Amino acid sequence: MAGMEIIQAHGLIKSFGSVRAVDDLSFGVERGSVTGFLGPNGAGKTTTLRVLLGLVAPDAGTVTVDGRAYADLPEPLHQVGAVLEASSFHPGRTARNHLRIQALAAAVDPGRIDEVLDLVQLTSAAGRRIGGFSLGMRQRLSLATALLADPEILILDEPANGLDPEGVHWLRGLLRGFAAEGGTVLVSSHMLAETAQTVDSVVIIDHGRLVTQSPLASLTVRGDLEDVFLQLTGRSPVMDTVKEARR
Repeated sequence: MAGMEIIQAHGLIKSFGSVRAVDDLSFGVERGSVTGFLGPNGAGKTTTLRVLLGLVAPDAGTVTVDGRAYADLPEPLHQVGAVLEASSFHPGRTARNHLRIQALAAAVDPGRIDEVLDLVQLTSAAGRRIGGFSLGMRQRLSLATALLADPEILILDEPANGLDPEGVHWLRGLLRGFAAEGGTVLVSSHMLAETAQTVDSVVIIDHGRLVTQSPLASLTVRGDLEDVFLQLTGRSPVMDTVKEARR
């Protein structure tokens, strides 16, 4: 199985002052799959993704993409597309001009701009200034930016934030289609019901530690993903009721 894993984390540790955000975390993501990266607020998900993308240096451990640290990838923008925030845009630029600048930085054929605008359904808004975009439109533009260099891997942190139900349905199809064509997706989300319809497997963490890594089908034999998640992270209402009764 290790040979199938295009992303591998081993013994990751990252602290901020006295707070251990990531605590001896190890997991893998299989090539050609959609993997849900799940955990409660403060579990260490975003920190882990930032370490993976070389934005934060770990205190210990390693994380590799296709056998290399992100900083050592020969063409990182062509290998990994990432969405960590949907607000890091110049508000005075149009969507098209934002993508033109990104295309220059990544040495991408400008013809790809129209392709990704169409893919994320922003063609009609290409000439509008980003400052007037809704959160959902900024999410779509973030995805267009991540897809611009036609990467092999997508790393997405809460990409469904701000999307309406139609947009969430569209995103699911986009991610499944990306994987069906051989791409790999690692997606962090709090939308567990939607995650269960999208992913092949899950990595669940809590307090910076691995709780479980499993194919979705194996994990949900015990119940739906939401119930299993709450049980594994100790946040099940049933467990809370039992604890209260014992006091």
